Amino acid sequence: MQRKAELFTSDTFLQNQLHLLVNRATEDFAVPFHAHDFIEYCYVAEGRGFHHIEQDTFPVQKGMLFVIPVGVSHVFRPATSEAHGNRLIVYNCLFDGHMVDRLSVIVQESHIREHLGRLGRSDSPYFSVFDDKGTIERLMLSLYREGSGYREGSATMLIALLSELIVTVYRTKIAPVDKSPAESSDFTAIIHYLDHNLSGTLTLAGLSEMSKWSVRHLQRMFRTHTGQPFGSYLQNLRIQKSCELLRTSKQKVQLIAESVGYRDMDSFNTVFKKIVGVTPRQYRKTVQSTTRDPLNLL
Repeated sequence: MQRKAELFTSDTFLQNQLHLLVNRATEDFAVPFHAHDFIEYCYVAEGRGFHHIEQDTFPVQKGMLFVIPVGVSHVFRPATSEAHGNRLIVYNCLFDGHMVDRLSVIVQESHIREHLGRLGRSDSPYFSVFDDKGTIERLMLSLYREGSGYREGSATMLIALLSELIVTVYRTKIAPVDKSPAESSDFTAIIHYLDHNLSGTLTLAGLSEMSKWSVRHLQRMFRTHTGQPFGSYLQNLRIQKSCELLRTSKQKVQLIAESVGYRDMDSFNTVFKKIVGVTPRQYRKTVQSTTRDPLNLL
């Protein structure tokens, strides 16, 4: 079923002359699932939670940056609704077609200008990169500080910083493809295999035998493509799938645990609560106790 999304417009959010806004948000359950008529770069700075994009749901952690084109629906949710829980902090950089026109004069490379144009025309899918060197975080913080209060030269600094952010993210995005297109495609097949075989025993040794890559090389591939070590990625994937089954099915919790690869209920409960903030039964009870869109609860 298609999720209903509200529309956020640049007339509301981008009222300054630059048509640019950088904010720091503590994510909660109040912001609705939404699309917008501007481009958004979202950087996860603190905490853990989930990012719902179109029909997909991703566990998120510090260092992940998402690029949301015009027209793509999304929302962040913290892992728990408890005030004392691990807060999810996201820096958002918003800009619309007016800023894209400014940047098209500054950006020298035609392929980066075309990339920006596609983001603004709803002609590009969303994507994410991982900030393994801390460069993106530094740029986001500089943009936020520069935009928080006017100083002499702020407009020039903001445009320069935004240009650097766009180029840095673009370089990070294409880096694995530049290194080995075939290898990137093969790794996608591994992710697909994990997604469809969660109930089985999944190990790096097994994936190594299947892919003919060494365990060490696979470890590097997981960090490069997902921003996480294999164990963390698999754990988050299993909990993400269990959340989906708890929301959408009436299966017993034990069967759901087994279907995502947990044979021991104590281990499943411990990992689930660590990531989501509540036990599987508490999570299901919360979801079933309201008639609101499940997105308001996760």
